[in-house]
Amino acid sequence: MKRFAFAAVAIFLSAIPAFAQQSKPDTELLVAAAADLNPALKDIAQQFEKKTGVRVKLSFGASGALTQQIQNGAPFDIFFSADLEYPRQLTAQGQADAASLYKYALGKLVLWVPADSPLDLQHQGMNVLLDPSVKKIAIANPQHAPYGRAAVEALRHAGLYDRVSSRFVMGENVSQTAQFAESGNAQVGFVALAHAMSPAVKDRGKYWVIPADYYPPLEQAVVIVSKSQHKTEAQKFLEFLRTEEAQKILKAYGFTLPQS
Repeated sequence: MKRFAFAAVAIFLSAIPAFAQQSKPDTELLVAAAADLNPALKDIAQQFEKKTGVRVKLSFGASGALTQQIQNGAPFDIFFSADLEYPRQLTAQGQADAASLYKYALGKLVLWVPADSPLDLQHQGMNVLLDPSVKKIAIANPQHAPYGRAAVEALRHAGLYDRVSSRFVMGENVSQTAQFAESGNAQVGFVALAHAMSPAVKDRGKYWVIPADYYPPLEQAVVIVSKSQHKTEAQKFLEFLRTEEAQKILKAYGFTLPQS
């Protein structure tokens, strides 16, 4: 009977998904993430913590700035980028594990205004930027923020860049850009759809989704940092990211999932 009981327990444990197996209770993953992931990744990390007991500490910023931090030795375990090229750069330099590279989503860029704004986004689209009432336009710094580069490309595609660039107010990342628009420091902002759809913001503004062919695809990718001291737990987190539960969260915030 004892041997039968031990065998039953072994079979049960082997059926538990890898990400659901408990790790050391004091394990903490340090995750660097693009600012557009702020609401979605918080929800995903919370669910992961409940299932595994592994704590997840999130640090949000512009993808380029986070890449520089990793290059300078910041002790992150995982890096979520809003641009595929930054993780590729890290893997080429040996600072991230190439085998872990995973394109987890496509981001979407929107034009956002406060709910009480008289600007008619739905009928005018990006032409609202030419309205005399628009004195400042919030945009993420294109030097290190993928959403900022996407906004510049969209403006050039629409033939508006030279006409409006003198009115830019630049945020360090797309979240700060959204804060400028929400606070009234800018009348319009180029922000991530994920931010516009977040529970804290969705009733405070209105937005227009910029057509995908206006800018290069925002291919968002994640990678495990080479110097991570918690690679087993980091891999579990990436496995959880592929589950239906995590992908439903991404879709709820407006991300498009990559083709399998």
